[in-house]
Formats: sequence, C-alpha cells, structure tokens
Amino acid sequence: MNTEIFETFESNVRSYCRSFPTVFTRAKGAIMQDEDGKEYIDFFAGAGALNFGHNPDEMVRRVCDYLQNDGIVHSMDMYTAPKREFLEYFHDRILAPRGLDYKIQFAGPTGTNAVECATKLARKVKGRENIFAFMGAFHGMTLGSLALTTDRCSRDGAGQILPNVTHIPAPYMFPELDTIAYMERLLTDDHSGVEKPAAIILETIQADGGIYVFDSQWLRDLRALCDKYDILLIVDDIQVGCGRGGYFFSFERAGIVPDMVTMSKSIGGFGMPMSIVLMKPELDQWEPGQHTGTFRGNQLSLVAGKAGLEIMAETDLLENVRRKGQIVENFLKTEILPLDKRICYRGIGLIWGVDFDAFDKDMTKPLIAACFKNGLIVERVGRDNDVLKLMPPLVISDELLLKGLNILKQSLMEIL
Repeated sequence: MNTEIFETFESNVRSYCRSFPTVFTRAKGAIMQDEDGKEYIDFFAGAGALNFGHNPDEMVRRVCDYLQNDGIVHSMDMYTAPKREFLEYFHDRILAPRGLDYKIQFAGPTGTNAVECATKLARKVKGRENIFAFMGAFHGMTLGSLALTTDRCSRDGAGQILPNVTHIPAPYMFPELDTIAYMERLLTDDHSGVEKPAAIILETIQADGGIYVFDSQWLRDLRALCDKYDILLIVDDIQVGCGRGGYFFSFERAGIVPDMVTMSKSIGGFGMPMSIVLMKPELDQWEPGQHTGTFRGNQLSLVAGKAGLEIMAETDLLENVRRKGQIVENFLKTEILPLDKRICYRGIGLIWGVDFDAFDKDMTKPLIAACFKNGLIVERVGRDNDVLKLMPPLVISDELLLKGLNILKQSLMEIL
C-alpha cells in the first residue's frame, strides 16, 4: 500500500492518518474498507460528522438526484428550494415540538465558523468583549474559537496571544468547588479582576476534553446564573448534538433553553459541510451582510441534512441511541472494568470514554494501534490523550456494536 505520496507532499499537520496508516477507498454504514480490501468497524464516525453512518442510501439518492437534475450547488445566501425545505422542516419537526423559538443563521462549512459567529454576535449584542469558557473545552481552531479551547498543543499553534476569554474550572475538576458560586463571585467581587462576559459557552458533554457529561442540575443552575446577570448562554452542540447523547439537542435532558446553539458536523447529513447558529429572535441584530461567508448554506448539505432531520423526527433512532448506550455501558462494566481495577469509564447515549489516566504509562497509543490492527477505528482524547473515545455511528447494528466492543476487549487484553 503506497502512502509515500502523502508523506512527501502533504503537510506535517496531518493527524488521524498517523493513527490509521492505510488508504481507505470505500465505506458503508459503520464499516470502512481500505484498498487492500480489509474492513474496519468505525467507532470514530468522523469525529461526530457521521452520526447517520457512511453513505446512507436515502441521502446519497437525494444528493445524486439533485445533481443529475442540475440543482444549483453554490448560491451564497440567495433563496433556494433546498434551503426553504430545510428551514421549514427544521422549524416544524425539530424546534416547534420542543417549544423552541430560534432564528437560524447559516454560518459556513464547519463548526468553528458557527462558534466564531455566535461569539461575535454575543459581543455585538451585549457590548462586552469577555467570554467565559470551561477548562477541557474544544470549540474550534480559528483564532476566536481557539481562544475558547484549552488544549495546549492546539493553542500553541496560534502563534499569538488569545485574548478576551476567562477559563473556568469544569465542574468535574474539583468536586469540592461549587463552580456556579465561583463564577458568581467573579461577577460580584470588585477585586476579582475579571470582566463581566457577554456569554458563557460550553459543551454539555465535553468530548475532546475526555467525555465528561455535565450534570443536569448544574446546567439548570448555569442557566439561572446567566439569567440573573444578563449573560448569554451558548451551547456548542457541534459534536454532541444531532442525537449523539440520545436527544436531538444535548441540553434537552436538563430542560434548559440556551440563548444560542452552534451546530455542525452531522447537521450536514453524512459528512457534507454545513454549520448553523440558532439564536433567540431578539438576538438577531445583524445588519445585512455583516457576517458572511462564501460557502454558507451549502446546497448539497441542505439536501442531505433534511434527510437526516427526517430520520431523527420520523424514526425511533433517538430511542435506539439510548438503548444502545445501555449496551455499551453494560459491556464496559462487565467486560472491560474487570480487566484492570485502574480503568474507569464515562458517557451517555453513544459517546463513551474509557479512562486510563491511573496507569503509569501511555496506554491509549498502543491500544488504538492494536484496535486498528484488529479491525477497529477508535480515537483517543482528554488530558494527555488518556481517554479512549467510543463514538460509533448512531445507526450501527447491535451485532456490529458488540463486535467492535469485543475487538476493544481483545486489543486491551493484548496490551495489558
């Protein structure tokens, strides 16, 4: 298998290919295949961009039909039939049944575009520069989003100071610390040295931070804090939304309503590029053209994305995600934990982390290599990359899910 061309001409910044050193050619559902014909079970799912799996039949059919009928592909933010259909369906079948009233902004092709848009609008509306974000957060790689992100390696790539963000300890970091009271003290103490923020942004399930599910009551208390001090609450649902946690929006389990929501990845269907910002109507204070982008509202993504919304609204997918989550948790509890008492796990729905922080040496790098050799693609995240992130497509069959989990067990036994 020839990978020399990539190593010769592609930038050193390439990342995932170093963990999965093969040339992929085909993919379907939860299976990827390389050019030698070897198959791999996908527990990575495009970092959350493939909740509906690889090349789902109905999405592929609709995109192909649209292209074969000379449907417009690029249109800036002009009115198009796919955009009208997406907006109507999103409002009628996703927002309205949940009692949510949001305007929708198409922000660009990727998640960081949505985060940049939301924080820019929050600062414009509130007239304040500071934003509160949480330690362990990942919100994107462009400079504004990177300022919110805490991963040291990512931040070191900026080459400059990343200003106007105050990072708050995540609630799991210091169990004895009341982080809500801590933020309130920052806001009220005239010697805190911290400027009142325009917004607080968070992932309700920190994914790249190590799979930490924020407590529902804590989320409600955070919403109350924002209301009390006139601060906007932004939920970043780019990776953990679109059903990943067993609910379409990750914040539904807490019964809260954010002021803004950022979405990307699987909102585009099956890896098609799109991001959106949901905002309460009174926050839509943009002047026409004040925030633009050449590739906002990609038409093929709107076509595929609407098909994804239909799957969510018209099937039992979300219920099945919660059911499959129980399968994963039961397997981790009964088959993985007994292998070594230092292992622990966390998760919800179909996003789970197996934590090896208590080990004296790096366990996850050889483990993902062993998994790859045995036919499973899985990523590592968290502090020092000590957490194995299990994130299969939401549509994975029970049989493939258990087969992948057993490959994980086999690989871990080899490493141990």
